Amino acid sequence: MKLQGQTAIVTGAGRDIGLAAALKLASEGANVAINYFSSSAGADEAVSQITARGGRAIAMQGDLTKKDDVDALVSKTLTEFGGIHILVNNAGGLIARVKVAEMSDAHWHAVMDLNLTSTFLMIRACLAHMETGAIVNLASQAGRDGGGMGAVAYATSKGAVMTMTRALAKELGPDIRVNALCPGMIDTDFHNIHTPDAARRGLEATAPARRQGTPEDTANLILFLASADSEFITGTNIDINGGMLFS
Repeated sequence: MKLQGQTAIVTGAGRDIGLAAALKLASEGANVAINYFSSSAGADEAVSQITARGGRAIAMQGDLTKKDDVDALVSKTLTEFGGIHILVNNAGGLIARVKVAEMSDAHWHAVMDLNLTSTFLMIRACLAHMETGAIVNLASQAGRDGGGMGAVAYATSKGAVMTMTRALAKELGPDIRVNALCPGMIDTDFHNIHTPDAARRGLEATAPARRQGTPEDTANLILFLASADSEFITGTNIDINGGMLFS
């Protein structure tokens, strides 16, 4: 029970990577506050699974691009569990593939707010209540290689998350460690919606790992970065892509 007595907030945890992370952290003893935007069924099921196994969890809807929703989530977590030790910033998304020449101001700002501003707001709100602990951000392979066609806004926002991770590690060390994951092709709704099936099959044929990643693969890495097992690691952006990109 590597996280016994600790409390974690996991954003965007109603499905896929966030959901797997919430379950994984809870399995190691953490109290878990699950944020979701629209995936209420997955969030509620996660709470049921965690409590059925003797753990403690809550689920709360919120738009984390809005300060009031961020503050409400942090306040509810403190009321229920008394503190915050781990923050997993998973909420985010591509929204749509749009080339720059065709991109509206509204789309640019929406993507930046969803991926970058939400991460900033959550970190700022939690820091007032974190004396020690770990922050784990979700960046992306797109932050390294620019992503696919029509992903300029998304790739830029994730590159900014990577830079924020490095800067925060300097600012918050040694008491709080800050690291990020850079997932590649993970079998999630993100790629079900935005990635052609042929591209996914091509990756399975050419990647050294010969498969797509799973949410559980990412959850294992999130647990490592959240726990004392990685206590000498901070400021890193760790690739998890089956060998498709080396950095």
